[in-house]
Amino acid sequence: MKKNLLCVLLLLITYFSYAQKKVKYVDPMIGAGGHGHVFVGASVPFGAVQLGPSNIHKGWDWCSGYHYSDSVIIGFAHTHLSGTGGSDLGDILIMPYTGPVKVKVGTQQSPLSGFASYYSHADEVVKPGYYSLKLKSYNIKAELTATERVGFHQYTFTAGKEAHVMVDLKDGNADRATDTYIKQVDKYTLVGYRFSQGWANDQRLYFAIKSSVPFGRFEVSNDTIPLNTSSGKGNGIKGVISFNTPPSIVKFKVGISPVSYENAIANINSEIPGWDLKKVAKQAEYKWEKELSKIDIQTKNEDDKKIFYTSLYHTMIDPSIFNDHNGDYRGTDKKVYKKAGFTNYTVFSLWDTYRALQPLFTIFQPERENDIINSMLAIYQQQKRLPIWHLQGCETELMPGISGVQVVAEAYLKGFRGFDTQLAYEAVKTSANRDELGLTYQKKLQYIPSDKVQEAVAKAMEYSISDGSIALMAKRTGNTTDAEYFTKRSRNYKYYFDASSGFFRGKRADGTWNPVFKPEKFSHPYINDYTEGNAWQYLWLVPQDVEGLIDIIGGEKAFNSRLDSLFALEVEPDPNMPLDITGLIGQYVHGDEPSHHIAYLYAYTGQQYKTAEKVRYIMKNMYQSTVDGISGNEDCGQMSAWYIFSSLGFYPVFPANGAYVLGSPLFDKATLMLPEGKKFVVTAVNNSPENIYIQNIELNGKSYNKSYLMHKDIMNGGALKITMGNKPSAFGASVDARPKSSY
Repeated sequence: MKKNLLCVLLLLITYFSYAQKKVKYVDPMIGAGGHGHVFVGASVPFGAVQLGPSNIHKGWDWCSGYHYSDSVIIGFAHTHLSGTGGSDLGDILIMPYTGPVKVKVGTQQSPLSGFASYYSHADEVVKPGYYSLKLKSYNIKAELTATERVGFHQYTFTAGKEAHVMVDLKDGNADRATDTYIKQVDKYTLVGYRFSQGWANDQRLYFAIKSSVPFGRFEVSNDTIPLNTSSGKGNGIKGVISFNTPPSIVKFKVGISPVSYENAIANINSEIPGWDLKKVAKQAEYKWEKELSKIDIQTKNEDDKKIFYTSLYHTMIDPSIFNDHNGDYRGTDKKVYKKAGFTNYTVFSLWDTYRALQPLFTIFQPERENDIINSMLAIYQQQKRLPIWHLQGCETELMPGISGVQVVAEAYLKGFRGFDTQLAYEAVKTSANRDELGLTYQKKLQYIPSDKVQEAVAKAMEYSISDGSIALMAKRTGNTTDAEYFTKRSRNYKYYFDASSGFFRGKRADGTWNPVFKPEKFSHPYINDYTEGNAWQYLWLVPQDVEGLIDIIGGEKAFNSRLDSLFALEVEPDPNMPLDITGLIGQYVHGDEPSHHIAYLYAYTGQQYKTAEKVRYIMKNMYQSTVDGISGNEDCGQMSAWYIFSSLGFYPVFPANGAYVLGSPLFDKATLMLPEGKKFVVTAVNNSPENIYIQNIELNGKSYNKSYLMHKDIMNGGALKITMGNKPSAFGASVDARPKSSY
């Protein structure tokens, strides 16, 4: 009887333990279809290794190396991008197969002309830290898991069939291998490197492979004929492992390093000393559970839980670790920095992520935030400028602005001090004053001529946001002269406002307006004055001076009317519309980042209820629990970060000022786990799909009438009680209740 009771208790403990887990709500396939471009595979939070399946690259929707519409796999690569609009990585591709030795990939129409294989989603299992797939063409079960710097493979072969494993250093995801090398060290070990050019123009990745089964033979190929040699060097080397006795199970540990294959071996020895795949997968799941548990939500809608925790998962794939277990890393200057005193990171999609992802880290990843800033300051010292779009030790210089400026300033202004603050101030100031990227014109003319610089308006608007961030940092540090100078520069956006049209538009060097102007027209992002948008979206890109924007538009009534028009205007059908323009509500484009703060601007004129309406609509219609459930490119976590903030009930319109504008909380209750054991609890009373409007608020038991929160209000811990209703109220209407651009 006691034994039976103990068994029941153990079962109940196991059940309730799983029932409380957050990982069970994560579906990594959300965003794997449509234009989400998310990574699918095995990784740990912020890990250098993203080990997952790679398809044959067929264009834009294969930016991550994998798209749900596909059915042909060419192997499992150790690096992938997640949610980007550009392709790269796919390094160190490994593919098991049976039958004759093959060195070519094969084609989409004829996979078996090479080592590629068909697969079915019915045979896929993907969850945080684990991925498995049956290779239909070879009847091989592949299982993958990972640590921070090591990928772990387990392949179960069909008994009696001739077994091979391809190590492909030629094929990446739309990049070009420039120098590759592989050699056999012993009957269990391979080492080498893959250098490539793509989006990252000089990527250098070293690797080591440890096998659980001795190699029968190892041959190196130049993509045509296997050679009778155990090492090889060239611009597209491949190695074929064959086994004398067909094994039933083969396991591989693949360590990667930006520095050397010796360090890659050390990473393996440090992170996966044994051969227990289930144990490593369990450890990976635990790491994800620990991070996901920083927010606990209560809602009756299970689908919303799935969307929320998958979104939270997507915010922790990038930025990714870019150093070895011992601290070594390779800088942007290609020099090796030994045993750095911080964890170095890469994959900074800053034009996207400064808006919500980086602010999210200041709340939920404070221990990593200092390392992220230290990484950016190291990049500044190596390239004399803060990062723009940093990828695998390379500056891609993609997207307008120098958005690293906002991120460093925000961290300082929110009280982070785990970095050299003098260097940080030097970095933001120097980066904003360089004579490049249109900044020379910005300093001399106060505007960037559209006939001299492409994307002039987009660049200028982003620089104004940077300047506003620097001004606040200068003021905090007591640099009064700098504060005045950068405050003035932050208002240079006004030089682009054409009162006759009511929009910001390109201005030529002679002071005349760019005659090519159709405010509602979307054209390719690199042939006009805007980037991935049009004049309608860029009208609102002034978060650092919303009050000034209201003034030049013509006052609050005109401002609100124009906002209403933005969401109501029909978009003219255009077969040449850029693929980035998705998630449309009138001229509002949720699938691209310049629009992300716009719904929250109503609060600045006392119409907070309209913010509530818009954000609830966006959450309901632009985020789904389906493979195409993200309305645009995930962009390294930004799309998901918008959802995380908005579903909690607030959003950082201008991150540097430390304010979060209130919207409409989606959940009945959300508990934010903060440092030092503190908690911030958001409770929405009478919450429902109909009751979307804030009626009143209590903060820590006291009446609170402001339509925004400050960063310190959250980080101090406490309770926010929001009473909801089905009709707009006067909440946030009074002038003293409204958010401001500067505090």
